[in-house]
Amino acid sequence: MLSPTYSPASEVASLLRSRGYAVLDAQGVCELAGCERADLLALNPSWNDLPPDAYLKDGGRYRRGRHSCFGVEGVRLEKGPHRAHWQPVEHNALHGGMQRWFEPMQGEVATAPAWSRLLLALGEVASAVKGRQPWFVEAHQFRIDTTDGIGRPTPEGAHRDGVDLVAVLLLAREAIKGGETRVFEADGPAGQRFTLSEPWSVLLLDDERVIHETTPIQPTAPGGHRDTLVLTYRAGGFQGD
Repeated sequence: MLSPTYSPASEVASLLRSRGYAVLDAQGVCELAGCERADLLALNPSWNDLPPDAYLKDGGRYRRGRHSCFGVEGVRLEKGPHRAHWQPVEHNALHGGMQRWFEPMQGEVATAPAWSRLLLALGEVASAVKGRQPWFVEAHQFRIDTTDGIGRPTPEGAHRDGVDLVAVLLLAREAIKGGETRVFEADGPAGQRFTLSEPWSVLLLDDERVIHETTPIQPTAPGGHRDTLVLTYRAGGFQGD
């Protein structure tokens, strides 16, 4: 596996402005959020209780997830009403144009102090790059498993999410191979590839400037899976409003 080049938390905003992406290790995430690694790791067990994704149009059974929405404005975080996840077809050719109603996140995750610190810190990053404003945040808990032999973290392929900032946090890689992250310029030939492997490391993306994907995973032993938390920040409202 090709490891990413990690950056200091202090350089995240400047890297997003200059090249459109940045990668932090777990210690960098903790510095950014002002929390301990143990506080983040305490959230991991909730990934063992994710309902199956009923919307996979490729017929797969490899994805489980939960989805909730939040509002971030300065130092204030509010959990929003439960709503469908929606993307336009131009950003998700496979699943765009449809309302996907996932089960909401469990309360013990959404109310944990480390959760609030993380979402507020990433809101500060978004404001540093895009200008200070309220942020509409969608949180996705994902588990991609290999029960049927292969799992696809991004079945839609290389894509943008139609937001301003994307954070892809890796929580676990268990008994798998594959799962390489690829980031490309949206309007140019340059690209990077690496594999996130450290629990609670993060890939941060300026969604207007880059596209991204993660390659399929295969098992190296029974029970192979990949757990992620994807947080998207968007100005002006949620997609589909």
